[in-house]
Amino acid sequence: MKRQYDMLVVGGGPGGAFAAKTAAEKGLSVCLVEKRPAIGTPVRCAEGIGKELLTDFLPPDPKWISTDIERAELVAPDGFSMLLEPSKAGNEVGYILDRKVFDRELVWKAAEAGTETYVKARATAPIMRNGAVAGAVIEQHGKKYEINADIVIAADGIESKFARWAGIDTTVPYKEIETCAQYLMTGLPIDSKRTTFYLGNEIAPAGYLWVFPKGDGTANVGIGIGGDKSGDGHRAKDYLDRFIAQKFPNGKTIELIIGGVSVCKPLASTVADNMMIVGDAARISDPITGGGIYNAMYTGRLAGQTAIAAIEAGDTSREALMPYDTTWRASKMGKAIERNYAIKEVFTRLNDEKLNSIVHSISKINLEHFSTLTLLKELMKANPSLLLELRHLRSVL
Repeated sequence: MKRQYDMLVVGGGPGGAFAAKTAAEKGLSVCLVEKRPAIGTPVRCAEGIGKELLTDFLPPDPKWISTDIERAELVAPDGFSMLLEPSKAGNEVGYILDRKVFDRELVWKAAEAGTETYVKARATAPIMRNGAVAGAVIEQHGKKYEINADIVIAADGIESKFARWAGIDTTVPYKEIETCAQYLMTGLPIDSKRTTFYLGNEIAPAGYLWVFPKGDGTANVGIGIGGDKSGDGHRAKDYLDRFIAQKFPNGKTIELIIGGVSVCKPLASTVADNMMIVGDAARISDPITGGGIYNAMYTGRLAGQTAIAAIEAGDTSREALMPYDTTWRASKMGKAIERNYAIKEVFTRLNDEKLNSIVHSISKINLEHFSTLTLLKELMKANPSLLLELRHLRSVL
């Protein structure tokens, strides 16, 4: 491990890997550190991504795709089910990844491009000079190293410790963090080509429950609920256990994953002097679904591109790095986050009667192509009783 790099990346997930790969391919010296002993584990993700979103970055590879999903099912609180077939489902169907293999593949690509990668290497503090980030203290195998870098990429996920240590307020309001639990289960009587989403305040208050197939009767069965809905006897795992006891009583559990995902607005600024923040660390996950794989890869690649330009210009100040922040906010992804946050704020307050009405209404709408935007517009036309609840969304539609 050297003591000086052009770029130091803290975190080996998709965002960190793409930042490292992008910069290393252009000749920058890059160091990536991951606090865990193995890339991609433990998996804290439902592992789903839309097909078009994935192919923006790399071609699909069977070795890290568990299932090619063709249909999506939405189940209302009253049990009414509607099915989205491939021609209408758009990015609501796609691939279920094997994140243990996928994340490792991305870091391998970064390493092949020239990135020096270290696992079980934890960033314990930023190096600060004149109020600006200048690197990080890295602890590995009981030893500490001071690693200096012109630019640091904070890609350390939902915990986002590095950016906080560097003086960025990364606080997530309690009610705007989804507390999640997920089982990897086998022996399930499910459609291996269909993802299923369950809605309802009795099933998953201020969230949803999912079944994402991974082949051969195996699936990720998980839940996310609003942080302010969690408590003794009604935590995410409690809701999930009750669902499984009713729906999959003969299923066998292979793994249990507990975690959280932010469904708040992104950080007010994702840049500082000599530092950019990407992916979940920047709170750039979808406020409705909690999905963040695409957003992490997009912001990681953009951060790498911005770092290249800044270092070539000899200026890594906050102002020089600001194009990263303004570009992702103005992108299709950034606009979707803004819109979906407004939608989330309305839908998490709806009771089960309103949720039933919405799902029943969706089933009657003849959509040529499904998307959040077209769906909301059609809902407001087709169901006048929802107009009062949805009136605040007009400005983002």
